Amino acid sequence: MSNKVYNNGLRNIAIIAHVDHGKTTLVDAMFKQSGLFREGQDVDERIMDSMDLERERGITIAAKNCSVSWKDTKINIIDTPGHADFGGEVERSLSMADGAILLVDASEGPLPQTRFVLKKALEQNLSLMVVINKVDRQDARPAEVLNEIYDLFIDLDASEEQLDFPLLYAIGRDGIAMESPDERGENLHILLDMIVEHVPGPVHDPDEPFQMLVSDLSYSDYVGRLAIGKVHHGVAKSNDQLLCIADGGRTVPLKVTKLQTYDGLQVVPTDTCEPGDIVVIAGIEDVHIGDTICTKEDPKALPRITVDEPTVSMRFGINTSPLAGQEGKLVQTNKIRERLHKETLLNVAIQVEDTDGRDAYLVKGRGEFQMAILVEQMRREGFELSVGRPEVILKYEDGQKTEPIEHLYVDCDESFMGIVTEKIQIRKGRMTNMVNHGTGRVRLEFSVPSRALIGYRDEFLTDTKGTGIMNSYLEGYGEYRGEFTSRYTGSLVADRSGKAVAYGLFNLEPRGRIFVVPGDPIYEGMIIGEHNRENDINVNPAKEKKLTNMRASGKDEAVVLTPVKPMTLEYALNFIKDDEEVEVTPVSIRLRKTELSALVRHREEGKKKKGKENG
Repeated sequence: MSNKVYNNGLRNIAIIAHVDHGKTTLVDAMFKQSGLFREGQDVDERIMDSMDLERERGITIAAKNCSVSWKDTKINIIDTPGHADFGGEVERSLSMADGAILLVDASEGPLPQTRFVLKKALEQNLSLMVVINKVDRQDARPAEVLNEIYDLFIDLDASEEQLDFPLLYAIGRDGIAMESPDERGENLHILLDMIVEHVPGPVHDPDEPFQMLVSDLSYSDYVGRLAIGKVHHGVAKSNDQLLCIADGGRTVPLKVTKLQTYDGLQVVPTDTCEPGDIVVIAGIEDVHIGDTICTKEDPKALPRITVDEPTVSMRFGINTSPLAGQEGKLVQTNKIRERLHKETLLNVAIQVEDTDGRDAYLVKGRGEFQMAILVEQMRREGFELSVGRPEVILKYEDGQKTEPIEHLYVDCDESFMGIVTEKIQIRKGRMTNMVNHGTGRVRLEFSVPSRALIGYRDEFLTDTKGTGIMNSYLEGYGEYRGEFTSRYTGSLVADRSGKAVAYGLFNLEPRGRIFVVPGDPIYEGMIIGEHNRENDINVNPAKEKKLTNMRASGKDEAVVLTPVKPMTLEYALNFIKDDEEVEVTPVSIRLRKTELSALVRHREEGKKKKGKENG
């Protein structure tokens, strides 16, 4: 850059943390202590987690922006998701930052998602600070965790300068930070001072014309599409005539109808924007993440935001079950296509492709959890759809089949180590490291195919009696490791339509685990339970006990059924096989066979057997 100038009245900072390490709680405390709320004002917890799904699950799904003012400096805070499945959110949010706070739990230490986001931050050469949070935990081990953080930086090829990071200890829930874990701080002022001191102001060239990189999109019912991003150079004003440079160099003219900046949690109108600030521009409909907004006189494109390639695909189609259209408002193919297309505009990590059938689309993303969140959002918006099993995207390099490989971290009691290791080895996993701190818990590391983890998480929790912790990040593509069986049980499939009856279900309980309760609607081809054996069987859950002339009074009244575990979307997606689907409506989650007719399925099974015998 020919003429560097720093905007010292601004700081743009991202907060990096693993899920549940206290990031959103710490941001709450920063809001309160910077004077954003008046004394005694009633404020919700986890203010930044504004989506219902984020509040329910306690995770950050979408990157969001806000700002606080501290000693005449405006600090723009970018809240990044802590889950690797939302990596696209991470990449675009870091493109707006000049520095980052790495927040690590004092007991758990740096975990895979921390590693994933930190790698991106180091690649962008952001100024890094480290905060070790939750030092008040009984099992806190700040000194060991600090060593693990140094090891992680070295492992990610950090420079000498990056290794010399400023360090603080914090109790985010109490809103205090200190220089030593043995002290007891009073507030977060030391952290806010550190941000102003160690993160440089945004740098720009005063001779360059206006340039802004679009890092996020939003929508307003009043002014239409909103482009959100960081101003790299120059100044823009309301009503300016500008240009948007899209992918491939295509240009679209635009007039700035409204200009806004962040003030606390709100966006406020402004007449002009300065270099380095994060702004919201209205006035263009055809805009995508990664586009550059610049002047008409001197159009120059900034480097586009690049994201890692998707590794998982899933089929989204219309609901074709006999119960279609009874519980949802949006059931048409074109509505599903519009919604998926809208998701690709807002989420750079998701791709949508047409399939051979006219009523289904192939959605590609980072992981099955990201897919499950998308399906959950759609069902809450009133959509009815059917989705297939998540499948990994295979590649062929020099004629050799390759697949995505994950680095898996497992933290569990010593007593469960055997069963966990055995299950992962069956799924073609290889142990790479084992650490025993002598506390009764062990940390295991494995190299496993991504497809091995689809459907394994629930099984892992059962095997470790709910006490195990499992995290992973994508290492890259490696040699295909061969086939393995992911499910050793079959399905109990209804052979007729009707309603489930207690008598029929009671007689099916010895066959396996039931998913429906008396009174639930059923149809031919619907999966009503899990069979104890490997094969599928057709059953009649609507079977009633016929009346006879001679009955013992009171003998048949008490049919006591085993309680049914409620069907969750994640469990349903993990459970189904390749010839099965999940029917998702705003009210229900049902499992079904792709081919509903028992007769057709029986014929196809016969053809397969004949083919094997002849082969």
